[in-house]
Amino acid sequence: MPDADGIAATVAENLRRLRAARGWSLEELAQASGVSRAMLNQVETGKSVPTIATLWKIAQGLGVPFQRLLAASGQAACRVLRRRDAKVLFNADGSFASRALFPFDDGPRSVEFYELSLTPGGSERAAPHALGTREQLVVVRGRLEVEVDGARHALGARDAISFRADVPHAYRNLDQRRPVLAYLVMIYAEPIP
Repeated sequence: MPDADGIAATVAENLRRLRAARGWSLEELAQASGVSRAMLNQVETGKSVPTIATLWKIAQGLGVPFQRLLAASGQAACRVLRRRDAKVLFNADGSFASRALFPFDDGPRSVEFYELSLTPGGSERAAPHALGTREQLVVVRGRLEVEVDGARHALGARDAISFRADVPHAYRNLDQRRPVLAYLVMIYAEPIP
């Protein structure tokens, strides 16, 4: 898995480029994203690896897809994604991890594939994604509750769910002793540039 410095450097470079392209100050981005100017400065200088929630807020403030902040430069006809080299993002308390199972920099896409893990009793709340976005999730191991716009759905190993992700949603590990492993496919209404 790449080190935190590698992720921080990639996000910092992309954030600087995207903010500069809009001609925004850190203060303007803070207002648009709801992320403090101080935190944006830490992220943009590579001194902090932002949480998943912070990255989503920044992406929404900039009006770009989430993966634009994580994309490295360069493309290849075929790429092997080694687990040790994966970009893994965590929520604030470290109970939720998301590992992209696709290259961020392979050009436009309308589908993304993730591996999700939650520590025993862990949870993650997700802000609504772009209008028309859907998620399809299958639980590989453990017991997972998926809350979609207030409705809760309990899933066990090999259960699957498909839902609108343009509404508030959350994931909760129902087991206090074992982690959950799940795979998630995110489908956008329009391709992500």
